[in-house]
Amino acid sequence: MPLPKLQQIPAGIAAVTDYEPFARERMSEQAWAYLAGAAADELTLADNRVAFDRLRLRSRVLTDLSGGNTRVRLFGQDFDHPIFLAPVAYQKLAHPEGELASVLGAAALRAGMLVSTQASVELELIASRAQTPLWFQLYIQPDRDFTAALIRRAESAGYQALVVTVDAPVSGVRNREQRAGFALPPGVEAVNLRGQQPLQAHADPAAGSLLLGGPLLAAAPGWADLAWLQQQTRLPILLKGIMSGADAERALTAGVDGLVVSNHGGRSLDGLPATIEVLPEVAAVVQGRVPVLLDGGIRRGTDVLKALALGADAVLVGRPYVFGLAAAGAVGVAHVLQILRAELEVAMALTGCADLQGIGPEVIWRTSPR
Repeated sequence: MPLPKLQQIPAGIAAVTDYEPFARERMSEQAWAYLAGAAADELTLADNRVAFDRLRLRSRVLTDLSGGNTRVRLFGQDFDHPIFLAPVAYQKLAHPEGELASVLGAAALRAGMLVSTQASVELELIASRAQTPLWFQLYIQPDRDFTAALIRRAESAGYQALVVTVDAPVSGVRNREQRAGFALPPGVEAVNLRGQQPLQAHADPAAGSLLLGGPLLAAAPGWADLAWLQQQTRLPILLKGIMSGADAERALTAGVDGLVVSNHGGRSLDGLPATIEVLPEVAAVVQGRVPVLLDGGIRRGTDVLKALALGADAVLVGRPYVFGLAAAGAVGVAHVLQILRAELEVAMALTGCADLQGIGPEVIWRTSPR
């Protein structure tokens, strides 16, 4: 199959947030509500961003930056930089080529990509186009046999890690989607879940329905399912959705291989703290025993630096690359990654960090020593 025709980067793009208005005008109201929106009053969505703005950096001068680089090694895989594409469902809502354009953009910048269980393209087809490491984001389905088969498919296709989302046994109450009357348009579906109902469901307060005690939550995964999952795969297992030191410790006790500090981009439970605020608590528990990643609110290379300084080994970006995808296809995805990486390198140089190993908490400016 021929490669998709590359689109043009819109004029005037200097920062990743510049893609947002271009993306908005290229999407339907319903698609925009799904991809840009979050739960309830979207307080957590906003705080993910402003919490980064509250952090200040400490510059250093006359440091030796020879041999500088942004390389990172995770689970035996080498990456040129610590900026990964987060799992985002139904990417054909943003662009007709969906995840195929995203994986092409990721490959151009040698970025790792996490593919959603609810991708709008078959996981095998995405893998066949990949020239960069892929990890598979997994929702454990009520049908455990179906879940096991999904894992086999990911392994056979060459995915190199499983990232299990644990913070969304049900979807959050997403008022923006409700107001827009969101429904998947014809031709967009969770193709990898054909024959199986997705685990997630929307709460419907207007209907007065209660999920507690119902069949959906009765089938929701628990810690015992993690042990079952470990028996199903040889791949490293990361848990995505860790927002407390207590859950981080329990996950380590259970033998997980990595953690992702995430509040689901504010799409699950509104009112949660920003992920960058929770990161130090989780990092203090982990103490380097497993890799820790973070998502939520990354819009600048300085945000990446702040996350690494507070204990993350790498970060995931979601909405920024989806907006690049909507505006300019694969080229837009690659450009978003390029901007963030360039900004990270500048920030590292100006804070005296030649490589990622040199980034520590001293990079964060504080009003008093700690």
